[in-house]
Amino acid sequence: MSPIRSRESGNRQGGGSNAPRGGGDGPRGDRDIPNYGELLKRARFGLALGVGMVTMMFVVFTCTYVLRRVFDESPGVNSSATIRTSHWTHLQLPISLLLFNSLLLLASSATMEMARRQVTKRAALAPIEGIPGVTLGNERYLPWLQVTIVLGFGFLAGQAIAWREMAARGYYLSTTPSSTFVYLATILHAIHVGAGLIALLCAAGMAVLKSSWEARRIVVDISGWYWHFMGALWIYLFGLLVVMS
Repeated sequence: MSPIRSRESGNRQGGGSNAPRGGGDGPRGDRDIPNYGELLKRARFGLALGVGMVTMMFVVFTCTYVLRRVFDESPGVNSSATIRTSHWTHLQLPISLLLFNSLLLLASSATMEMARRQVTKRAALAPIEGIPGVTLGNERYLPWLQVTIVLGFGFLAGQAIAWREMAARGYYLSTTPSSTFVYLATILHAIHVGAGLIALLCAAGMAVLKSSWEARRIVVDISGWYWHFMGALWIYLFGLLVVMS
């Protein structure tokens, strides 16, 4: 009995070799297992900062756009021919084409949300799938992420066609202040959409490489909210350009 008590006493004091390391339930401890919930929170916080900076940039752009038009169209301002070098013109934008592009981006936002929810569900069910003898059935998963990528590239192609149509109508980047603002707004937005497409391609690549569902969820979740923001931003810009141009 005494040897047994001695061994138990040593284990209670924490001096035994079988004590777990790292404070976890397993041999390696919790510190070796990524905390995907915490990683997702940090990623969303970083996304919020990035979205805030992009929003401020377009707010400044909008204020400059409106003030430039008001200044140029005010009576008595720059009325002298020797002073006025350019004036604000009302552009004939390819509204039908831009509206079609808007529908493409809105459709891609819907498919992106389906992809985000699908990956979130798969990540939640991933631990259950690892249990021996447990099956989730033959549930079918549609390629919403791939559809979103195709629609995104379609939007960029449509924007390129719209720029070409404006050039055919005689509106170039430096033709008038109004055409300059239209080109800058649409090109800046297209650049940010391209950045979102790169993130979506990375998410699709993670699926090909069979990355964990938790890691894929983080990338798809952040890309999804960014993509929704791009859709909302474009609707705002489209309405602004139609009203002001």
